[in-house]
Amino acid sequence: MRSLAAVVLAAGKGTRMGGDIPKVCHELDGRPLIAHVLEAIAPLSPQRVILVVGYRAEAVAGAVRAFSTLPVEYVRQEEQRGTGHAVAMAEELLRDFDGDVLIRYGDTPLIRTETLARLYATYRSSRASGALLTALLENPTGYGRIIRDPHGRVVRIEEEKSATETERRIREINAGAYCYRARPLFRALKNLRPNSANGEYYLTDAVRVLAEHGRSVVALPAALPEEVLGVNTLEQLRTVSNVRTSLFSGHNDSVNA
Repeated sequence: MRSLAAVVLAAGKGTRMGGDIPKVCHELDGRPLIAHVLEAIAPLSPQRVILVVGYRAEAVAGAVRAFSTLPVEYVRQEEQRGTGHAVAMAEELLRDFDGDVLIRYGDTPLIRTETLARLYATYRSSRASGALLTALLENPTGYGRIIRDPHGRVVRIEEEKSATETERRIREINAGAYCYRARPLFRALKNLRPNSANGEYYLTDAVRVLAEHGRSVVALPAALPEEVLGVNTLEQLRTVSNVRTSLFSGHNDSVNA
């Protein structure tokens, strides 16, 4: 087995949440969002766990120390230049690493270990350069859409604001969990182009770059679409809390089990 590293993006302020608490430090069922994400990763036994931090990094590190026993390493994203740039910040720590990289967003706390294990197994068995978690939603508004070629192969992820009307009708969305081989990933990140509207580098564009270079990325639909819900506002935090309670309380497979 190749080694596994986990990279978790936790640099954002979460402006729409209000206040000065880092987004990933907002609590869900008495624990910060970042704790739920790390708890789901832990049973996969990654050799390296890297948190990309930025806004109030010390507060995020304090929350991790209080709620997780994982040996976490930190890298700081001094300037917020997008998710692709954030993952690229981890390259220096992984410069001698030739294994696999699991990437998670720190604000999606409901994705279960079982789902991550299936994603990793799908990636390894496919022999593809990467795999991403998707979900089929009745209302995909706000999410990046999965674009496939006529043969069903994933060729890119299109953010909603730049999608055509036809693309916006696609119900398969990007769930924000990925597995990649480390070296092709970081090469792809070097080929990202900044978004014309805000100058940010999007991690989602790595799929397009790999496809353009003849490398494949496979998709795994989540068994429970509700797992992929993210938190950008306090209202969404309440929604996620309700979903967690209604779907997973008393369930044999808990959210993070």
